[in-house]
Amino acid sequence: QNPVQPTAPPRPLPNSVMDKHATFYFISFRVYFHFGEHGNYSLWVKNLTDSDVNCTVVVDGEPTPVIVKLTLVLQELGSPNRAIDSSTDCIPPLVPSNRLRSLDTFRGLSLVIMVFVNYGGGRYWFFKHESWNGLTVADLVFPWFVFIMGTSIALALNTLVRRGTPHCRILHKVLWRSLQLFLLGVLVINPSYCQGPLSWDTLRIPGVLQRLAFSYVVAASLDLMDAWWYPARDVLLYWPAWFCVIVLETIWLCLTFLLPVPGCPNGYLGPGGIGDFGLYPNCTGGAAGYIDRWLLGTHHIYQNPSSRVLYQTRMPYDPEGVLGSINSVLMTFLGLQAGKIILHYKDQHAKIMSRFAIWGFVLGIISSILTKCSKDHGFIPVNKNLWSLSYVTTLSCFAFVILLIIYYIVDVKKWWSGSPFFYPGMNSILIYVGHEVFEDYFPFKWKMSNSQSHTEHLAQNLVATSFWVLISYLLYRKKIFWKI
Repeated sequence: QNPVQPTAPPRPLPNSVMDKHATFYFISFRVYFHFGEHGNYSLWVKNLTDSDVNCTVVVDGEPTPVIVKLTLVLQELGSPNRAIDSSTDCIPPLVPSNRLRSLDTFRGLSLVIMVFVNYGGGRYWFFKHESWNGLTVADLVFPWFVFIMGTSIALALNTLVRRGTPHCRILHKVLWRSLQLFLLGVLVINPSYCQGPLSWDTLRIPGVLQRLAFSYVVAASLDLMDAWWYPARDVLLYWPAWFCVIVLETIWLCLTFLLPVPGCPNGYLGPGGIGDFGLYPNCTGGAAGYIDRWLLGTHHIYQNPSSRVLYQTRMPYDPEGVLGSINSVLMTFLGLQAGKIILHYKDQHAKIMSRFAIWGFVLGIISSILTKCSKDHGFIPVNKNLWSLSYVTTLSCFAFVILLIIYYIVDVKKWWSGSPFFYPGMNSILIYVGHEVFEDYFPFKWKMSNSQSHTEHLAQNLVATSFWVLISYLLYRKKIFWKI
């Protein structure tokens, strides 16, 4: 509620609306204020001088604290005090005893938040993607899903190799699964096939499942490069794969900062539009956007990026584009590294957790250096749209820490069974595809009586998310799992 200076000098109205005794002015302001739900507010504008105006937002009625709504969310999703060995748990374990429940719990946690966010997140600002630089809750979950996919790759391929499965057969399985994921992703993000013939002219190619497919095939192939067991330290076991990842990251850095983009400065990482004082309106995403438009065409990428409203961008931009996929491989590989730690220090809980902590600390330091601990003024800002290097290191840092905590609570101490997140984590592909396909159908959506209130949006999104958790639980009880 500090005085706000005008963003433009006063401008007189046309003479047609002025009389000889008075002159009127247009003055524009920029006011930053977070409005709470069900609060009453007043905007007071006071003339101090001809060119100095005081603009103040006054709270007339206190809003409802958002913590009340978050409490409802936690009540809907359950309590983490249900231990695996509880006598009240009548559900027999349907997974092998040596399977780490913490991985499925982490995957399910990411998926449940993703579903809630995709359905609207109660229309709260922190459940919407950041317009450009920075992080909200909505920006956390997809990278975590990618990370835990990498961890699962390490464990799954290790099982196949120890069974004596030929590497060629494993590679064939990896390629086939990636192809299925990619095609499934194209079908999910182009729903017009339900309304008539699909137009190839506007078919969107990049997407969430497509990026998962690309990251999966690259990370799994790198893991197969060095699938033999050596009595050495876990990091040095896989130096050829690390070398390939470093080469890929070097390519990303060179393309991002050295590729000439017409009409844009080298290394531009901004949103374009009216950002940066409107100097580069057609440079949204810099090299990342340029590569997508050049390789895929402007009609085959996302047309409504999160930067469109705030920065009034006109160029299409895809947050799941080609260049960012390189960094998603890095995210997957860091998750794969977590899996290698679990394999190398099997049943040595203290060493596993200490390694997770070290990785989280190192990645946090790297993120601090890259961002200079600021939102916009670092060497490489945290940016979900670009999947910037600092975004990957920051979210990987969070992932290692969260996995450490869940691993300790669920698999080491067994204080929590992982319920209810464990169930969607066991059927992640089905839940993700299902929530996308049936998004506009009852009971996941209905016509609201008051669409201006957070309350009904929150209730609708909670009910929809809870239904998918319930569906995953019923499928778990019936031993139905959709594997690709």
